[in-house]
Amino acid sequence: MDKLADLKHLFVTVFLANFALNVIPPAITDIAVGALCPAQDECSLAIYLSGFQQAILGLGSMLMLPLLGHLSDIYGRKALLTVPVAAAIVPSVILAIGRSTNYFYAYYAIKTFTGMVSDNGIECLSVAYAAASISEEKRVSAIGAVAGIGSVASLSGTMAARFLSTAHILSSVNVAAISSMVAAIYMKTFLEETSNHFRSDDALNQPILGESSAECSQSGSNDSSKIVPQSFKKVLPLKDIFCLLRSSVTLSLATVIAFLNGLGEGGGQTPFLYFLKARLQYNKDNFAVLMLIGYSGAAIGQLFLMPRLAPIIGEEAVLSLALIAGFINMLIDSIAWAVWVPYVANLLPIIAFLTRPALQSIVSKQVGPNEQGIAQGCIAGISSFGNILSPLIYTPLTDLFLSERAPFNYPGFNLFCVGLAWLIAFIPSMMIQFGPHNSRLKIRDGGCSWNA
Repeated sequence: MDKLADLKHLFVTVFLANFALNVIPPAITDIAVGALCPAQDECSLAIYLSGFQQAILGLGSMLMLPLLGHLSDIYGRKALLTVPVAAAIVPSVILAIGRSTNYFYAYYAIKTFTGMVSDNGIECLSVAYAAASISEEKRVSAIGAVAGIGSVASLSGTMAARFLSTAHILSSVNVAAISSMVAAIYMKTFLEETSNHFRSDDALNQPILGESSAECSQSGSNDSSKIVPQSFKKVLPLKDIFCLLRSSVTLSLATVIAFLNGLGEGGGQTPFLYFLKARLQYNKDNFAVLMLIGYSGAAIGQLFLMPRLAPIIGEEAVLSLALIAGFINMLIDSIAWAVWVPYVANLLPIIAFLTRPALQSIVSKQVGPNEQGIAQGCIAGISSFGNILSPLIYTPLTDLFLSERAPFNYPGFNLFCVGLAWLIAFIPSMMIQFGPHNSRLKIRDGGCSWNA
């Protein structure tokens, strides 16, 4: 494969799977409050349960995504992509049966476990599939297309949530469950498996963590590192992950940015929705419109802006601009004084949603095609670690500043703190430097080094 057209079956799979994941979220806040705190606009139990779930999902994703990516390098990306796509079917079926308190708790428990692999695993393995199938020069367009298709699917799922009633969405013929099942069947039928055999005549295709009894070591300056390969076990040791992430300055900086981005993304999810519900009395329809605006901007940015902007100014510059846009978005939302203000602020994701594909493209160029799975899995896992800490920080802040116990009158202070994560991430993003294509990996005396 060397053309985006060759990835059409992957794009269809990504669309169907992401559509299923995004049908229910616009309504889940109302469902949670209705099941746990009937006839109330504010529900501390729902806020803390959502924050706890987010922390558990982050912990599970941090552990599972590197393993899934590693196994995809061994057994094939299609085989492992089946796992998160199939796992997404179960919780939506449970929620379709009923939305009483008992059904909500059942959904909550199952979603907590399946979300560990489905919420970020689909994107992670899809990006690895695209990066391993496309030449390095065209990789940024492929990764942007995967992210863009995911945003279009999110937009379509949110539109379904907006124009269908909550009762219809949660009926026995559940839209999300059907879409997940169709995605799994389509992928199994049409998607081709990627090759997971190394080409001995191409140094760039050699594994970083090759088969050797030697231990992984690192040396070098700010511009280069040397590693001696170590055993590439099916159960990936943590030291292999640390070795990979420390193998170049670029990957080390990407690790920091991924963590801070995960911290910001976590704070921009559940705490943001509960802030809007309590402060501006947002409901399902308001959430759906807000998400429609955001996903529309994300799709436009990832599908059209990213492939044109990145070749001109570079992925590292795109990453820096996206992080600043994320901070400005949260700053405006934190002082929202009317219902329409978050709608206007949510136009910024045209740029802000380029953070993840820009970071994924940068990481993909630091490893060969046969280790895209482990590289993308590690970065996604680090981002998930940020999601673990996010609710521990932002959930108490949200509850505190929306209550009468607030130390000062700034209900959106928690959102301002969310934006600070992206502002801090801007600093290491400015330190990333690229060399020419294919220059970062050189095999030498059984070892390898990157020029970041």
